[in-house]
Amino acid sequence: MADAPFTSDPEGEARRKAARANRKQKGLLIVNTGDGKGKTTAALGILLRARGRKLRVGGIQFFKHQNASFGELRALRELGVELRPMGDGWTWTSRDLDETRAKALHGWEMAQERIGSGDYDVFLLDEFTYLLSYGWLDAAEVVSWITANKPPMLHLIITGRDAPQLLIAAADLVTEMRAIKHPFRDQGIRAQKGIEY
Repeated sequence: MADAPFTSDPEGEARRKAARANRKQKGLLIVNTGDGKGKTTAALGILLRARGRKLRVGGIQFFKHQNASFGELRALRELGVELRPMGDGWTWTSRDLDETRAKALHGWEMAQERIGSGDYDVFLLDEFTYLLSYGWLDAAEVVSWITANKPPMLHLIITGRDAPQLLIAAADLVTEMRAIKHPFRDQGIRAQKGIEY
């Protein structure tokens, strides 16, 4: 089996040929969800790739502390990319959940302005699904707003666990990260610089 050449079924080949001939493009709604690690990291990979293609990229992190200086934030700043943390830390460490909620909702207001501005080709809403799963925003209203206001060629990436079915249905690309092994859970190894932050 390892020596078998790469092959394609006729249906797949026909789909590829039609897509090449059609040359259709659109701004994608991309959702990275699931209980496994890597949702934000995958999104950051798209930002990096897009920046390498001279696309205008940015984003908002809804829960990471507004004064955070994680490795990805430092690297993106060096590339001239703003990924803005808006929160006060995670909900399980919050001293004032009302303040955490208010900061996240303010982040959504800011995201709406930036999405509608036409200033971006790729925009990331990191940890955004939590605003929906916590009931802070209505999923139907958010999907309706995105449908009505996202510029046609803007690629919008949304990350976080428990993406609601309405968002999944509206998305063009959905990836579910699944936890199989985790160094903290399975070996007691804490988050490490350059790997998790």
